[in-house]
Amino acid sequence: METEDEADIKWKSHEKYLADMLKVLPQPYSSQDAHRLTLIYFIVSSLDLLGKSDKVNKKDVVDFVYSMQVLPDKDDPDRNFQNCGFRAGPFFGESWSPQCEPHSLNQFDQSHLAITYVALALLRICGDDGRMVNRRAITRALRCLQLDDGSFCAVPASENDMRFVFCAAAVSHMLDDWSGIDVDRAVNYIVASQSYDGGIGQGPGQESHGGSTYCALAALKLMGRLDALRDRQGLIQWCVERQVSGFQGRINKVADCCYSFWIGASLTLLSAYELIDFDCLKNHTAACQHRVGGFAKWPDNYPDVLHTYMALCGLSLGGDPNLLPVDAALGFSRAASGSFGRA
Repeated sequence: METEDEADIKWKSHEKYLADMLKVLPQPYSSQDAHRLTLIYFIVSSLDLLGKSDKVNKKDVVDFVYSMQVLPDKDDPDRNFQNCGFRAGPFFGESWSPQCEPHSLNQFDQSHLAITYVALALLRICGDDGRMVNRRAITRALRCLQLDDGSFCAVPASENDMRFVFCAAAVSHMLDDWSGIDVDRAVNYIVASQSYDGGIGQGPGQESHGGSTYCALAALKLMGRLDALRDRQGLIQWCVERQVSGFQGRINKVADCCYSFWIGASLTLLSAYELIDFDCLKNHTAACQHRVGGFAKWPDNYPDVLHTYMALCGLSLGGDPNLLPVDAALGFSRAASGSFGRA
């Protein structure tokens, strides 16, 4: 049941906005078709947090997710093992195959580590048992994506940073199989990326950032290695100092409502969430609402599904009764969190 609150969050408007986005996205999203699975994740997971997952045709979502699975070549699995996982959309023209039948290799087809994370998250949210996930192929691909410094690439020979360390940890957690990660090397990369000011960058020597700080802490939490942090108190102070009404992602930046999750979840993982002013944060988030529903990056801007999702996650961290509790380490509802269990 919708409750009244001082910040006047328009819950019904957000529910309608998300239900509409699930049916058809506005034209500006056409340039984001290469991230289609991620857009679906933001919408479906938002509705799940709102307790409105009944508005989602879960079978359709599950079928689409499985149709995006990049499988080993049916004749020679070693030809493309490093590319296995999930792709973001049907842009390679692969045949529709939600039953995941083996097929011949498309040499240009490959998965993306962040998309593999959102694909598995969607399967968890939709209540799928993960039986058609090719776990062996995914963990084998993970081993190809980890570099000597402990970081991960998104795809072979691509950019590497903290985002993909988190994705690798989350994928391993959901699959309940850590054989694809050298955990010690990943932990060393994270520890080496903590800056002089207490925050954590995308890699060693890089600027502290709310997003990379979250990815680092969530990865450590999932790996059971939060105790490896070398300056926990300095990191807590850095995170707390990011509140300027809402949270900023970096020093000297304006508040952005998505950091209500990135920084809020970081403080939750550090057992220090009580140090923030949640009422002030909630008022800033309410100011980012749009009259048609959804949340924008800043007040008086157009809403989008990413900031809508992160705003809802941020409100959930503060215990808002209109939302299901969010799992701070995995980034979606506790009700859907956990692992598929071993095959």
